[in-house]
Amino acid sequence: MTGKTAKKPIVELYGIKKKLGGKTVLDGVDLTIYEGETFVIIGQSGVGKSVTLKIIIGLMEPDDGEVWVMGENMTYADEKKWTEMRKHFGMLFQGGALFDSLTVGQNILFSLDHIRHELSDDDKVAKVRHALEIVGLPDTEDLMPAELSGGMMKRVALARAVVADPEIVLFDEPTTGLDPIMTANINELIVSVKQKLKTTFIVVTHDIKSAKMVGDRIGMIYKGRPVFLGTSKELEKSVDPFIRQFIEGNSQGPITEEYLQAIEKIKHERLHLK
Repeated sequence: MTGKTAKKPIVELYGIKKKLGGKTVLDGVDLTIYEGETFVIIGQSGVGKSVTLKIIIGLMEPDDGEVWVMGENMTYADEKKWTEMRKHFGMLFQGGALFDSLTVGQNILFSLDHIRHELSDDDKVAKVRHALEIVGLPDTEDLMPAELSGGMMKRVALARAVVADPEIVLFDEPTTGLDPIMTANINELIVSVKQKLKTTFIVVTHDIKSAKMVGDRIGMIYKGRPVFLGTSKELEKSVDPFIRQFIEGNSQGPITEEYLQAIEKIKHERLHLK
């Protein structure tokens, strides 16, 4: 973020811990995400990126720690309070999650019907068309999802995520399953939409190129904790061997060594049990 105005926190996580199936996924996560920025969470598969996203939007409760959203402590909030808070969120799911039996327009309208009850039908139609224009798909509301390419589906899903004017938009692996050219197009779209809407984006990805392209700040999670918080330029300058192996995509390094050691430990324990 730029300018002299003080940064205002919009999402704050303090000491977040979470176990799934007896395994520690998050082990004391502290994050502050500021209003109007694009914050990207990176890391290997299984390090808790998507779990962090679910905790932020209240789809999963932490075992310990505090969750603050838009200045409210949501740690012990009931479902009714979370339902109201989620009206301030938009979300782009990993696979797009469009309804096959609904048209493009009806898919986007679905979001408005559940969030913006005060709008007239004409206003809703206008907002659907405006959202499609923002993502570069004007005059497509009558198309069916089966008629769309993978990239177009992502665009429609993004239109649905922003149509209700949310303060926070969450992206769960927005470029998964796309080829390099389409990945670049979606990254450019995220940047473009962000500039138009001036809202807060929180993006989860394992794609380091995407992270550097769209993110104002980047947080890397490793072993359940953030091991890096900063800009893409600061990430490139990091000399931490774990960070360097991840961002360079090297097969050899401390992450690989720890993985192999863990495998050997499991083998040894199994032999010992026998």
